[in-house]
Amino acid sequence: MSLLVYLDYAGIALFAATGALAASRKQLDLIGFLFFAMVTGTGGGTVRDIVLGRVPVFWVLNPAYILVCCIMGVIVFFTAHLLESRYRLLIWLDAIGLAAYCVLGAAKGLAATGSPTIAIVTGTLTATFGGILRDLMANEPSVLLRPEIYVTAALIGAGVFTLANALGMPLYLASGCGVAAAFAVRGGALWFGWTFPIYKHKPGRHPDDVM
Repeated sequence: MSLLVYLDYAGIALFAATGALAASRKQLDLIGFLFFAMVTGTGGGTVRDIVLGRVPVFWVLNPAYILVCCIMGVIVFFTAHLLESRYRLLIWLDAIGLAAYCVLGAAKGLAATGSPTIAIVTGTLTATFGGILRDLMANEPSVLLRPEIYVTAALIGAGVFTLANALGMPLYLASGCGVAAAFAVRGGALWFGWTFPIYKHKPGRHPDDVM
């Protein structure tokens, strides 16, 4: 299999594991684990394929992706209780999955359109949407609402891969640079608490004052 196929399976497996870990935090049954694993694992790629007009989407064309999600769901169902901190593992697996999937999504966007801009957008969507869906389903605070850098890490990883590809680097080297950049940013945000300056709002005017 090609490097991009390995990245695809790795990203899906890691995101599926985070979905199953979220299910364990809600003490769901095995079917709940499988559902969370499948939605989280395939969510980002599904949105990517719909945006690119690639239907049927990837997991319909190749059901092996569903099997990977189910296997991860079963593994986590029987092993999650052994972990001291499931949420800590969840966010670190999410960081690794984000790094792999932003490159995969960028590569597919670039192959489909030839546009570096679209490649960066599809890379970011692929890497982040599954985690967003997972947190919504689990009623957990969304990764988007946490102060640490998240979406920017996917943007940087997809951007580095796209730039490296434009410079003529071999696929394995361009992919490695993208994965390393995304994980360095997201991992640094988790480890050191890197954040951007936040918006300091002022109280809004009363509607009667505006009228």
